[in-house]
Amino acid sequence: MGARSQRGEWAYAIEVAHLRKSYGDTVAVDDISFSVTDGEIFGILGPNGAGKTTTVECIVGLRVPDAGKISVMGLDPQIDRELLHTIVGVQLQASALPAKLRVGEILDLYRSFYRDPADVEELIDVLGLADKRNDYYRSLSGGQKQRLSIALALVGRPKIAVLDELTTGLDPQARRDTWGLIEEIHERGVTIVLVTHYMDEAERLCDRVALFDRGRIAAIGSPRELAEQAGGGKHVRFVPSAPFDDRLLSELPEVRSIEHQGDHVLVTGSGELVNAVILTLTAAGVTAHDVQLGSATLEDAFVRLTGRHLHDEDQVVQR
Repeated sequence: MGARSQRGEWAYAIEVAHLRKSYGDTVAVDDISFSVTDGEIFGILGPNGAGKTTTVECIVGLRVPDAGKISVMGLDPQIDRELLHTIVGVQLQASALPAKLRVGEILDLYRSFYRDPADVEELIDVLGLADKRNDYYRSLSGGQKQRLSIALALVGRPKIAVLDELTTGLDPQARRDTWGLIEEIHERGVTIVLVTHYMDEAERLCDRVALFDRGRIAAIGSPRELAEQAGGGKHVRFVPSAPFDDRLLSELPEVRSIEHQGDHVLVTGSGELVNAVILTLTAAGVTAHDVQLGSATLEDAFVRLTGRHLHDEDQVVQR
């Protein structure tokens, strides 16, 4: 854990090995291992109660694991907590701030915790809070509170930002705005660990994703890799202008299966599937009408790997 690379840098920004954490008889995190590469957006994706928050709380030193090892840029979260505080910024799922403190007062307070803090004025300007500096925290909208949470996570100039369920409860526009902010933070060279239960959020933002389920990791990979593992691949659905022999398409290397659904034909496969199907049909004098395209998603991957949907509500209650 924490070995240096040949360049003299830590091989991974975060390394977690065989992490385990229980609360009484409930096992919240059950022997999980993963690594986060420097400079990436790494997603921790799973339903409520899958062990996501417990995992990141162990990573940032807020909880003591029952077993396992954690290295954050070579630091042990339990032994090197003060040093860890200088390189990791955290936005937790539940953050309590005094209702009657003004935005500027909150930022100045957090700024005082660091030896080399970020420029607060620049930070609130970038995050769209410049006109809220003198407003009370209680008067902020949900989206503005999330922007402030991001500012507080970044005020110490962290090398790693841990963002836990950042967009929960936000309206669609506020969610999209927050995604844009996360992308801007990433462009500044900050490694990001993004905890979420939103599939579209992970697909939009993350370089790699760990799928959590009941305290375990079902799979790790890029959103595309995980979707492909779901076995769904790509598909094209259309109405042919005339009947044709299925072998016309089934013999194409891109095609895995053909299914007739009333007037429609559903072709599933991979690679340049759409082009191969359309060009082959056209060469045979058949036109594809009402063409619909699709591909496997992270939701498909989660269902295939765990046997249930991400938002099933019958999961064991965990943190």
